[in-house]
Amino acid sequence: MKGLFSVIATILQDRTSRTNLQALVKLLLVLLGLIVGFTVVFHLLMEREGQHHSWVTGLYWTLTVMTTLGFGDITFAGDIGRFFSIVVLVTGVIFMLVLLPFTFIEFFYAPWMRAQAASKAPRELPETMEHHVILTAYDAVASALIPMLQKYGHPYVVLCPTLAEALELGERGIKSAVGDLDDPETYRKMRIEKAAMLVTTRSDMINVNVTFTARELVPHMPIVASAASNASRDVLELAGVTLALRLEEVMGNTLARRISIRDSDAHVIGNIYGLMIAEASAAGTSLVGSTLSQSRIRALTGASIIGTWNHGCLEIAEPDKLITAQTLFVVAGTKEQLARFNATFTTHSVDKPRVLIIGGGRVGRATYHALREMDVCSISLIEKMPERVKTIPDAVIGDALEMDVLKQAFAREATTLIITTHDDDTNVALTIFFRRLRSNWQILTRSTMDRNVPTLLRAGADLVLSYAAMGANTILNILRGSDHLLLAEGVNVFPAEIPPSMAGKKISELQVRSQTGCTIIAVEDDGQRVINPPADYQLPLSGRIFLIGNIEAEDQFLTRFKPVLQVRKKGSHI
Repeated sequence: MKGLFSVIATILQDRTSRTNLQALVKLLLVLLGLIVGFTVVFHLLMEREGQHHSWVTGLYWTLTVMTTLGFGDITFAGDIGRFFSIVVLVTGVIFMLVLLPFTFIEFFYAPWMRAQAASKAPRELPETMEHHVILTAYDAVASALIPMLQKYGHPYVVLCPTLAEALELGERGIKSAVGDLDDPETYRKMRIEKAAMLVTTRSDMINVNVTFTARELVPHMPIVASAASNASRDVLELAGVTLALRLEEVMGNTLARRISIRDSDAHVIGNIYGLMIAEASAAGTSLVGSTLSQSRIRALTGASIIGTWNHGCLEIAEPDKLITAQTLFVVAGTKEQLARFNATFTTHSVDKPRVLIIGGGRVGRATYHALREMDVCSISLIEKMPERVKTIPDAVIGDALEMDVLKQAFAREATTLIITTHDDDTNVALTIFFRRLRSNWQILTRSTMDRNVPTLLRAGADLVLSYAAMGANTILNILRGSDHLLLAEGVNVFPAEIPPSMAGKKISELQVRSQTGCTIIAVEDDGQRVINPPADYQLPLSGRIFLIGNIEAEDQFLTRFKPVLQVRKKGSHI
């Protein structure tokens, strides 16, 4: 019944629906008048022929003739009466069998169905809604972000400018609402004053309008917007955005860091209250050929190896793990400890190898410039469209699948290929082609959609970076605050209150890593923080610990030790 009233209210609120409903009522009144008129004439003609019938019989005859049922038990004897019967019959066919059904469907049933559909995509959120995330588009980033929001208990809504878009999302199980993106009233109805964050990833100009409109209503709420250029980023910052996402630059810098032939310096990828999380390559250092226990990294520098990357997945750093030229460490330590790491393990002097970049779009150009700045390799870049790479002297114009183009780009001398096109299908095809062409190439590629990451790995890529996951990770880090950090897809640094089952015990006794897969990387007690506590460190009776692990490891830790996770205060962000 509540849904019925909601649909009726939706119909009555629409001006066109009200006009159509009035026309339908008028048609029904005309039909009723005809029925009454025909019944009266029926009595007059029957009396003229000497037949006497009740008014109920007259109404019965009129309805049976107009609906073409024609039982035949009451008939006229004269031509006038029979002619009247023809008039009633034809009128009934026109009104009751043609005009009335068409009008009912067009003016009532269709608006009813549209209103019923519209009720599934609300224009206003309930007053009880709070701490929610408002998204203005359902794209690759949103598709990766929404499961993360659900995992960490953040409600969300996708704000759509059209009803059709909202209904399509609703059919896919995505929570959506309808409203004009440039209307302040829309955001009031979305309860923006109680929201945790606004994320807009439409075109740059729409993002500016959305940011400016929302910022007038909420001066301090985090607003994240995508930006396709530095100029757009500047305008977004003037409009009041908290973070303008240039994911192409982030992707390019990350791809450049992940090649195994770069310098061995530890490059910081996260910072939690002075605890630095960094990546460092073993290539070209004295570490290659030894195990982690033999490397004595912690004893020499104070920094800890908390894991290694393998095809984008974090693997636990076991003591007997062999270090190769392809090993990419995840290092935790203070700024001073990372400086000692860089000073202790320097790259041996070798000739610069060559890297071949396939694709000169925004990601390809960002990767090229990042590698040029690092100055650790020679670079070639292949692009079909010359206008994209007119400022890049190392660019080769042509199709990367053609051998002449590959020879011109010195592909034979390359040790690493980075595939950066924006089309996942193209990246899969290129990965298969290059892996079959040479088995010892290191192949790095990007994926726009998360679902294509496994496909690219099966095709032969050594590492796949997800555009969607990278954007979602960045947004979630801002949302969850400065004491949470998502390093990569599924790899999380998170705090937890020290539970009673762990209080007062040594880390070695708890066997957290072996039982859950998480690693304790810091302990905080009364404002004092111990970075990389040793195995014989005794946990305080109260305080917090910081752990790193993938999603499965985090779930196992929460199940095994049952700590109370810290909740970020509203409005705080990095």
